[in-house]
Amino acid sequence: MRPALHSTYQAPPAMNQPAEPLVRFTGVQKTYDGEQLVVRALDLDIQRGEFLSLLGPSGSGKTTTLMMLAGFESPTAGDILLDGKQITRTPPHKRNFGMVFQNYALFPHLTVGENVAYPLTVRKVPKAEQAERVKKALDMVRLGGMADRLPARLSGGQQQRVALARALVFNPQLVLMDEPLGALDKQLREHMQIELKELHRQLGVTFVYVTHDQGEALTMSDRVAVFNEGVIQQLADVESLYETPSNRFVAGFVGDSTVLSGTLQGAGADAAIQMPGGFLLPGINVNQAPVGARVQACVRPERIVLHPQSEYPRPNAIPATVARTIYYGDHLRLVCELGHGQEPATVKRALSPLGTSHAQPGDQVLLEFPPAATRIYAV
Repeated sequence: MRPALHSTYQAPPAMNQPAEPLVRFTGVQKTYDGEQLVVRALDLDIQRGEFLSLLGPSGSGKTTTLMMLAGFESPTAGDILLDGKQITRTPPHKRNFGMVFQNYALFPHLTVGENVAYPLTVRKVPKAEQAERVKKALDMVRLGGMADRLPARLSGGQQQRVALARALVFNPQLVLMDEPLGALDKQLREHMQIELKELHRQLGVTFVYVTHDQGEALTMSDRVAVFNEGVIQQLADVESLYETPSNRFVAGFVGDSTVLSGTLQGAGADAAIQMPGGFLLPGINVNQAPVGARVQACVRPERIVLHPQSEYPRPNAIPATVARTIYYGDHLRLVCELGHGQEPATVKRALSPLGTSHAQPGDQVLLEFPPAATRIYAV
């Protein structure tokens, strides 16, 4: 008789379990006067190795959130965890975070090398190791050979690289950046955005980046948390944030939108915005506004299709008049009057080949609004 078989099989771990975040905010609040909350009941997970931007207008709570993470501000309520351990009351110098500010915060009387070495000096790293790590950090930000210069002899972009090298030289768990490119001119700022993203890709360090510039956030981030009035309005990857804004604020703050006003007609897949003049445009009822409610539809300018008015009537299209054209170098924007009290519609178009004409002010046109790109929000 055979002995009974005892199974040694063990079920594999559940697939697609979310990884433990590097940082977790749980129910975090912040008030300075005991009455008005600058940050309200913040729940936020920051994943290891990601580039997360905190985006929002002035006073939205994004910088206060960063300062609480850095340890320069203490939450009024709630917890901040690092690797699952409480750091809410841990002082800044014990958090092992690199910090880059808008004003660089370099010591003017110290050389570039001495500025970069400062965090190592504070941590009592041996001189020989300091020299090696400073050289590596300066090479990383393409400032090799400049260790003996004073900050005053450097350009704004070079000073920002020194500040970045100083934030990276001690191998921090997190690099926190507060509007670090705000003082640079447009061309240099765009160049530094590409450099920062590439550096993040090479190092794999977690970056948390505060900005009010939505283009900057979209260019560099893996995910973006959009703040307004102390609350995260949406947290998403950059494509989802741009293509599928979760509410009217995000739709208006992130990227450009043409805004149409009217009332909601139809439910579910039959939702549409009824506009003055009798025009009905199908769309997506994002926040489940009730039938008859005042709504606004937001459509990205590049999704609107321009047709000659001779094609009227056309599904999902309304007549308009080109009011002006704006040349951007790589594309053309047409500002079109819709009438009936509507805001002007902006249409983004690729430039026509040289020698061919494009729409001119005064031209009568048809604007087609694809239903999948017409996102309807309650007002």
